[in-house]
Amino acid sequence: YGGSMDNKVVQMMARSFVGLGYVTVRMNFRGVGRSEGTHDFGNGETDDMAVLLNRMQDEYPGLPVVLGGFSFGTYVQSRLQQEMASRGDPPCRMVFVSTTAGKWAVDQVPENTLLIHGELDEVVPLTDVLDWARPQDLSVVVVTGADHLFNRKLHHLRHIITTVFKR
Repeated sequence: YGGSMDNKVVQMMARSFVGLGYVTVRMNFRGVGRSEGTHDFGNGETDDMAVLLNRMQDEYPGLPVVLGGFSFGTYVQSRLQQEMASRGDPPCRMVFVSTTAGKWAVDQVPENTLLIHGELDEVVPLTDVLDWARPQDLSVVVVTGADHLFNRKLHHLRHIITTVFKR
């Protein structure tokens, strides 16, 4: 669908966490940019993300894990979170921007997950996200006037993330 680790939303998320002192990593999913493989509908992408997470945990043992995702990445991260929880080692927090609830079957997420969605998201309507969040009793931070890519609204993402995750 054209997403990459260089997407401006992904970049803003990463820069926000770096500014807060977090170690951050981004990766392209299969077939994006110079990555090998082809889109695997979340299966291989989740496996690849687990490999990256294991490498980071080896390199930075003991650091708390925060999973973040944008668009399709929210689906992948929700699946990774389920795998981590089944092993008894869930992430401490998650942040989803433009979650694909209603488009991809995003799994349930922990109650402390930060959900940020644009009011005018043309890819995943806000009503779909609210319908997914409601039974889980999750709050959704809605950025008024924002579309899927948060055009001219990226500063809101930075403010929300830095406010919620400030140590």
